Amino acid sequence: MTPRIQRPSKRRMLSLTVQAGEQTSPHFMTVTLGGDDVRHLQQTGFDQAGRLFFADPADGGDVFLPSSERWILQLTLQGGKRRPRVRTYTMRRFRPEESAFDIEVSLHEIGASGQASAPGTRWALAAVPGTKVSFLDEGHSYAPSASATWQLLAGDESALPAILAILETSPADLPATVFLEVPSPEDIRTDITMPPGSSINWLPRIDPGSKPGALTLDAVKQARLSDGPFYAWTAGESSMATGIRRHLVSERHVPKSDISFRGYFSHGRAGL
Repeated sequence: MTPRIQRPSKRRMLSLTVQAGEQTSPHFMTVTLGGDDVRHLQQTGFDQAGRLFFADPADGGDVFLPSSERWILQLTLQGGKRRPRVRTYTMRRFRPEESAFDIEVSLHEIGASGQASAPGTRWALAAVPGTKVSFLDEGHSYAPSASATWQLLAGDESALPAILAILETSPADLPATVFLEVPSPEDIRTDITMPPGSSINWLPRIDPGSKPGALTLDAVKQARLSDGPFYAWTAGESSMATGIRRHLVSERHVPKSDISFRGYFSHGRAGL
């Protein structure tokens, strides 16, 4: 069963610029994107995400930023050095009064010298106000069932922005049990808005050599979950997301229709 992605009824490629950037913890960077094109963004909230097209500082020079939702065709017509990097990020917080929105970038693959090998990390750390990007809304997958009396949210650091956005927009009568893995104890958040009765199990990855998502998968398998029908949303490293779904269906007998899962990345495999 494929993830149930709900894409916007109308969308267009947005031409935006970086408005501000702030490193919120050792492994997270908040970047504000804005511009007149934000008026074309259909806000659905929850885990709404989109493709970000940007110039990797390590590549040098200018790149071609797509201007159409038919971006694959546009990039195919460009030479290799003209093609931008592409990553998918959650819209963490909307700022309609400023024609802007925030994304949170998980900073990873930073060596002892402080140099980053991950393109998204390099871009986030180097982005300054005025940096140009393109952004295409890809919709959301969060869709709790009407019968759910509570929700289970589970993910690694790549899912942190989506999980926090979900908590902030969830109704008061839908408490959440959260399992959230982060790279270090310093990345744990304390200023979180969530429905009454909710709880967050923070899972700092003390061992830097452990595979992202492994702690979350194990914690969900070992957890004593609440009674009553629930909706589950899980995202992050692909084997973690599919592993949690498989466990919930096979061991907890949760209907597949009550589970949304998204593999944001595969450990050890690089993106574009």
